[in-house]
Amino acid sequence: PPPPPPPPRDRSICFGLDLVLVCCRLFWSDDDRFLKQFKAGDLKGKFKSYSKYPPCYKDMAFWISPEFTENNLCELVRGIGGDLVEEVQLIDNFTNKKTGRTSHCYRITYRSMERSLTDDEINELQAQVRAGVAEQLKVELR
Repeated sequence: PPPPPPPPRDRSICFGLDLVLVCCRLFWSDDDRFLKQFKAGDLKGKFKSYSKYPPCYKDMAFWISPEFTENNLCELVRGIGGDLVEEVQLIDNFTNKKTGRTSHCYRITYRSMERSLTDDEINELQAQVRAGVAEQLKVELR
C-alpha cells in the first residue's frame, strides 16, 4: 500500500528580535528618564517604562503664604492631575526686598503614557490647579 498522506501543515510565523540592537539603543540613550534608572555597579535596578509622548509644561507663580508648603502643593497638583502629572519642580524663588514677600514659580510637567495631550485638556487641568492652589494653600497667584 502507498504511504499515508502527510498531515496538514499548520501555519506558523517566525520572526527574530535583535536584542543587541535593542540594548545598544537603550544603553547609548541620552534620555534622562532612562539613564536615571540605573547606577554603575548596581545590577538589581529594574527598568520602568516611560512615555514616548511629548510633555506639556505649565508654569505657575505665586506669592507664598505662611500656610504654604511644597508638599501640600505637590499633593494638590497630583490630586487634580492624577497620572498625567509627571513632575512638579520649583524653578524660581524670589524675595522682594521692599515688601519682604517671597514668590515661587513652579513648572508642572504633564504627560500621558497612552497618547499626546491636547492644549485644551491641559489648560483645563491647569485652571483647576490654579484655583485649588489659591483657595486651599492661601497663596496669591501672579
